[in-house]
Amino acid sequence: MATDTSTVVGVVVIARHGDRQGFYQNPKDYTASNTAITALGNVQEFQLGQYIRSLYLNATSSSYIQRIKNDLVDATQVKVRADAGGEGGVIFNSAVSLLQGLYPATSDYNTTLADGTTVTAPLSGYQTIPIESVEPDQDVSLEGWTSCTKFANATSKFYQSDAFKAKAAENKDFFTNLSPYLDGRPVTMENMWNIFDYMNVQSIHNVSFAKALPPTYLEQVRALANFHEYGVFTDQNPSGVGNVAGRTILPSILKGLELMSNNTGPKLVYMAVSYKPIITLFNLTGAASMNQSLAGIPNYASAIAFELRNTSSGEQVVRLNFKNGTNEDLHTYSMFGLSQDVPLSNFTSSLGALGSDDLQSWCNLCGNFKDRGCANLFKPITYITQSGPISKVGAGFLGAGLTLAIALAMLALLTFLGFLSFGKRTHNQKPKRSPSDHGSDLGSTEKTVGY
Repeated sequence: MATDTSTVVGVVVIARHGDRQGFYQNPKDYTASNTAITALGNVQEFQLGQYIRSLYLNATSSSYIQRIKNDLVDATQVKVRADAGGEGGVIFNSAVSLLQGLYPATSDYNTTLADGTTVTAPLSGYQTIPIESVEPDQDVSLEGWTSCTKFANATSKFYQSDAFKAKAAENKDFFTNLSPYLDGRPVTMENMWNIFDYMNVQSIHNVSFAKALPPTYLEQVRALANFHEYGVFTDQNPSGVGNVAGRTILPSILKGLELMSNNTGPKLVYMAVSYKPIITLFNLTGAASMNQSLAGIPNYASAIAFELRNTSSGEQVVRLNFKNGTNEDLHTYSMFGLSQDVPLSNFTSSLGALGSDDLQSWCNLCGNFKDRGCANLFKPITYITQSGPISKVGAGFLGAGLTLAIALAMLALLTFLGFLSFGKRTHNQKPKRSPSDHGSDLGSTEKTVGY
């Protein structure tokens, strides 16, 4: 890793939400139910915010972000985005709690009125930090797997793989023993995420369940859920749709690092997410292949930190740190098979082409042409075509021809109605006709071209 003389220019933090109530996801396409954060979840996120503060906003820390304000928040230095999708308000509320720990209340957050009165913000100076609520129907960046047809197809293909079937066969007896503890839930390998989540929530909040559950069962289920989720949210091909959860968040990461590098944007970017993008990012950076403990579901209030550092030689490098829940410290992990920090240029070139957060790229990646705004991009278009451009001379002939056609039509109409007559005519006498008296029907043709 880089020497201790390196300094931190900025940090992109990606953190999972805190503890919540029960939650269900459709195993086929990961359509999610709503849930709610718990008091414990808020505490976990608050503590994570305090930890990040002690590391990056503490001027005595070796990881202090240079020139960042650490008392009163400067909104130009901190950018916060929170997924507002599948788990209801859990992720957004987690962000609120984390920010309370990151920039705690201070009496310095006050204002002096014209009459000389000094007013301090509520709750002894509670600081409000803007949070961008990222709605999945308007922005795919933090929840790329939702309504992604090809992702659902890839998930089904994983369920049909030999490795998946072998894992299910290996645990057939365990599934039978597990059934009494699942309150009627299907005990299948496909449903393993929901089995784990139910048991995990009950183990935390239900004392009777926690006492009755055999000691090894939760960890056995966790291991199976790790296999399940890593198989669903990764792909051996970096550009594969199984990596969609990481691919859609990548542009936000790379843009944040770029702005930090140029000193033209925030010094701290924080994105509040579910566990899925974290799993994929460990795959895309190669961190999981170098450390198998990362190939699974991160704990509540876990956080990735991509640090941008200046080395003593003036080179800018990226360092990957990870804190797996509230009971662990931040640890540094290698990326791309290297045993040291990665030059920013290499980090960007390795991951830049994989980013896919613009709507059209996402629609094509997922094979979705109707949901999440895709329908507006792929509406049928009707064209009116011509064989080529009309010259000025041609335009003149066209105008003259149209004028003549209209005049002839008016003359024909007036003649038919009897307002006009040509030559001398006697009643009851049949007029002579010559070949020149024969007219021709003049019509118009219309060509309509459409797609």
